[in-house]
Amino acid sequence: MGLPTHAQTADAAGPLLTPDQFLGYKLGTQFTPHAEMLRYVAHVVAHSPSRMKLVRYGKTYENRPLEVVQVASADNFGRLEDVRRNNLRLAGLESGAGQRQQPAVCWLSYNVHGNEAVSSEAVMQVLYDLANPQDQQAQEWLKNTVVLVDPCINPDGHDRYVNWYNRVRNLTPNAEPDAWEHREPWPGGRFNHYYFDLNRDWAWQTQQETRQRIALYNQWLPQVHADFHEMGPNNTYYFSPAARPYHADLTAWQRQFQGVLGDYNKVAFDKNNWLYFTREVYDLYAPTYGDTWPSFNGAIGMTYEQGGGPAGGLAYARLDGDTLTLTQRIAHHHAASRATIQATAERHDDLLREFQSYFANAANKPRGEFKSYVIGAGNDPGQLRAFTQYLDRNQIRYGYASKRTKTKGFSYLSGKTGDVTVEPHDVVISMYQPKSTLVKVLFEPKPQLEDSLTYDITSWALPYAFGLKAYAVPGRLDAAANAPATASVKGSAATDDRPYAYLARWSSLQDVRFLSRLLQQKVKVRYAEKVFESEGQRYAPGTLIITRTGNEGLGARFDQLVRAQADSAGTTVMAVKSGFSTSGRDLGSSSVHFVRKPTVAVVAGPSVDPTAFGEVWHFFEQQLGYPLTVLGTDYLSRVSLNKYDVLILPNGGYNDVYNDRNLENLKAWVRDGGRLIALEGAAKFLSGKKDFLLKPKTTDSTAIKKELKANPYRLLRRYGDAEREEAEEAVQGSIYRVQLDNSHPLAFGYGDTYFSLVRNPLNYNFLGKGGWNVGVIKKDSYSAGFTGTKARKELTDTFVVGAQDMGRGEVIYLGDNPLFRAFWQGGKLMFGNAVFLVGQ
Repeated sequence: MGLPTHAQTADAAGPLLTPDQFLGYKLGTQFTPHAEMLRYVAHVVAHSPSRMKLVRYGKTYENRPLEVVQVASADNFGRLEDVRRNNLRLAGLESGAGQRQQPAVCWLSYNVHGNEAVSSEAVMQVLYDLANPQDQQAQEWLKNTVVLVDPCINPDGHDRYVNWYNRVRNLTPNAEPDAWEHREPWPGGRFNHYYFDLNRDWAWQTQQETRQRIALYNQWLPQVHADFHEMGPNNTYYFSPAARPYHADLTAWQRQFQGVLGDYNKVAFDKNNWLYFTREVYDLYAPTYGDTWPSFNGAIGMTYEQGGGPAGGLAYARLDGDTLTLTQRIAHHHAASRATIQATAERHDDLLREFQSYFANAANKPRGEFKSYVIGAGNDPGQLRAFTQYLDRNQIRYGYASKRTKTKGFSYLSGKTGDVTVEPHDVVISMYQPKSTLVKVLFEPKPQLEDSLTYDITSWALPYAFGLKAYAVPGRLDAAANAPATASVKGSAATDDRPYAYLARWSSLQDVRFLSRLLQQKVKVRYAEKVFESEGQRYAPGTLIITRTGNEGLGARFDQLVRAQADSAGTTVMAVKSGFSTSGRDLGSSSVHFVRKPTVAVVAGPSVDPTAFGEVWHFFEQQLGYPLTVLGTDYLSRVSLNKYDVLILPNGGYNDVYNDRNLENLKAWVRDGGRLIALEGAAKFLSGKKDFLLKPKTTDSTAIKKELKANPYRLLRRYGDAEREEAEEAVQGSIYRVQLDNSHPLAFGYGDTYFSLVRNPLNYNFLGKGGWNVGVIKKDSYSAGFTGTKARKELTDTFVVGAQDMGRGEVIYLGDNPLFRAFWQGGKLMFGNAVFLVGQ
């Protein structure tokens, strides 16, 4: 239920202090550092031992504590554990019959975006209200609701913003938008330590903060979850109902209660003559957010957005002539918090009834065409393990097929419906379970989209994301609970203490992790460029070969080290007795290449997308555990690149980084043997430049003239249609089948195709002589998600990923982003190929 905290032993001497009294300044007159805010939280909890409990559920990457305050009436506080467990019984996730005669659970989350820092100011006033016995309204509400308050989801980002602001602010707040205090520098405090947007990580749980929070969230499963944000300073305030599109699997009750919550907030805002808006911008579609992911877990999820954000500071001169103050922003979030608690308390009977019904219907009458999802046992073991661990974190039940079964179903790989053979040990996820709505949302091949004007990606199916062979089946399939036994070391020499070599198939992130650890342990590793067969097993290009010869310096440690690193990385190695291959090239062939340990650098700073840099940074430090040097754009031109083998340019605009001279120096480094990896916008920056083979498709002016001649009114546009016309050129995170040349090291470990999550139109010519078109999108390659009509035309016969020989070095173009938000597991092997195998 959480770790013990300082709050349980905090000094409760003296009276309960207001935030102003405790902090020594009036709320709204300065921003409060995270540690000081938590000191006040501890003070409030210490003064409410019979009604509040502080639970430390984890820590951030920078070791700041993550805490939740559990609040209840004195009568309910003594049975908090019973309330929690009964809530899970109502959901069918704990055995026993759930009883609805209890308070509803309302979870309030603040400050997921660190530079939307008003949240952590407002929460102090909210907690004071809940602790104050004189606040009779709040005490009445607590009779019918348990409130869980997370005062700051993103402490690292919060303090990055607050420390900067408190350092640069004027003694008297300057409301002029041009003032330094309104111009937050790169990378901003929005993100966590690794520059991930935690509000887009709820469903994927790639970040430490999210995983720890979700573990606690799943122990409670609240009926209501509110997520507090900020937007631009010239906006007013947003609360529910949400904008369309609504996801098709939001129930009629969830949609209705969006309006109920809006009604409660309207009362507070109308009373104070505060401006607000509803039903615009913020939709309920993609499962990544703090409103949608809770909604697909049975809650009423909502977003609150206050005008202000990082530009707001303490005072901001708005375009309408008014000055927006931090005090006003606090008042609005405070009022919305109280309205949410009030709505939960006064409608608790309805909420509990519908909550129980939600999960009962999910288990007994699951929605949708498909009733089972099958993941083939023949998939990469490491990817399968990562996939089932993901299911476990989300309380999704699964089993294993015990026999061969023939049926009909949809193949994610082919995109077609046809015959399906379920094999023994295949993973089977049945829709007849409490979390079936979440399962449907996460697995649906082609989500229904009622409106193309949505806020985020429009496709995310887990089989595509994990790169797994999978099927969606209309029928219900039986499955056993026990997983098949696996071993990390196999082969005829598995029990031999001194095999000739170890072979490791190259097919997933786990294999890249294994290679990175071996290289750091100074183990000499080779990889096969061609298919070969050894001791009855077929091995594809990319297979790692770790021979005893060449590793004599490790002595007796060699076998133990290789096996231990395989276990640690989550991969399987085959022990073989001989270097002779029964077909294909032997292990000592010239087509078996030595892998040199690369020294890797990545560019960060202004001109680079912070999240794109963070994805690379997190990949190396948290997923591989491989050393990485970060080079700042402000001094990059003065760095000697000769000490680096690989230079990574994340998505960004590099016009201010590489002038003509710097670009010539970069090319000289590549020609001298360097490996340049350019992702997304970096690839676009290089396209069309001298000596770089990547070229954008040019607009055919002749065709445009013909079109205008045929339709002279084409340029007459209706202003009200502008947003829709922009959507025609957009790619909203759509899935495309990329055709691969898997004979090239960049595509080793893949089949003939790879599913890419495309987020921007790719409109490149194929690489010419000297280049390798490793991944291309051909005609009819669209699989799922929204792509505008104009963008879809461009996404035909276009280059996606490939490499160019330049002197003794390589330029690797990754037109899409294989590391997107760290959840697109199927792309990580390709990035590993770019770093470790290409050019070796």
